[in-house]
Amino acid sequence: MVWAERLVPPGVEGRDLLRWCWAGTAVFAAVAVGAAVYPGPMAFPIAVVSLGMLAAGCAAMLWAFRRALHRSRYELIGVGGLYFLAGCAPRSVQASMMAALAAEVVVALAAASVRPFTASAFGILVPVYALGLSGAWGARHGRFPARPFDTNISELGDPSRNGDDV
Repeated sequence: MVWAERLVPPGVEGRDLLRWCWAGTAVFAAVAVGAAVYPGPMAFPIAVVSLGMLAAGCAAMLWAFRRALHRSRYELIGVGGLYFLAGCAPRSVQASMMAALAAEVVVALAAASVRPFTASAFGILVPVYALGLSGAWGARHGRFPARPFDTNISELGDPSRNGDDV
């Protein structure tokens, strides 16, 4: 099996999210290595890439959270399942997304350790990108168990349900 098929498994849902995740990880790794070797000229690029990936990851996380809120009316969705794909995704998808997250963490820590007190420290923000895209995958394609029907509630709109039926 070629590396591309391991990173983006064929025949699974949400392959575009996997591609974007690994593309962002590769761009960050290239820029981080450049910033470690040439800290002066690469200070601006590492800051821009890191902050851009942070913004994209935050947007993906918020979108995933919003979608999960809507799905949680009918399905049992936990944070571990949503953002870490525990039990809701095929093993190949979970492994790929978590490998991208791990790669971003390792590259960020290595770059910041090699060149402390430089713009390479912005790289610490990047893992939010993989985590956000992982959440987007889980919110869009994840399979969660159905929420059991509560027979103890006699009337809709009961304030004690905290808005579950709204």
